[in-house]
Amino acid sequence: MKIDFAGKKAIVCGGSRGIGRAIALGFAACGGDVSICARDPKALEETRGEIAGLGRKAHAASADLSQGDAVRGYVRAAVAALGGCDLLVNNASAFGATDDDKGWTSSLAVDMLSIVHATQEALPALKTSQGSVVNISSIAALHPAARQPPYGAIKAAVIHYTISQAAMYAKDRIRVNCIAPGSVDFPGGVWDRRKTENPALYNGTLASIPFGRMGTPEEIANVALFLASPLASWVTGQAIAVAGAQGL
Repeated sequence: MKIDFAGKKAIVCGGSRGIGRAIALGFAACGGDVSICARDPKALEETRGEIAGLGRKAHAASADLSQGDAVRGYVRAAVAALGGCDLLVNNASAFGATDDDKGWTSSLAVDMLSIVHATQEALPALKTSQGSVVNISSIAALHPAARQPPYGAIKAAVIHYTISQAAMYAKDRIRVNCIAPGSVDFPGGVWDRRKTENPALYNGTLASIPFGRMGTPEEIANVALFLASPLASWVTGQAIAVAGAQGL
């Protein structure tokens, strides 16, 4: 079966690099129009250009996803630019690692509340399209690590909220699912930096993955695109680990 998003519209919060970029490009490659946001204007423009290069409508805007007004304003502008919304992807993360006020506040604002704000703003358009929401959590939500308490705890809350959203919006035929990626390596990403900054952590994590390697953004994107497609028309309220058996 082929996934066809012709005429569909996706909004990807945190869509300029890594997993978000792979989802945005994958959606466009399947025929859909895409809006992305992130902080880095250079990365945004590069990814926007790649989407446009696939012949699809591409909208991009810089936004601070830790700020509720900025999230709502971006989603509102994206819906207007695309003419609707069939898929909302909440992918942003502050990667909060420190067990202090900064670590907890940033994780709560970016990893959790941005999902609340983006979904609330997109809800009218999603009701019209009977669309889909895909939230990005983490394998850390299922297998906590002492080195990053805020990140794992907030990502666990994302899974819980996903299930609540699915129950709330089922009557509107809006499906809400969640992906819990394992360690994903890509140029400029967290694990790419750790190869040189903390090789012991990188090599130890790699050795802990039964599949023998870290994942790619495209492998996470493939699952997101399936969840957003008609192939998953009766799948909602699920948290799917895509992690090469990491943590098992």
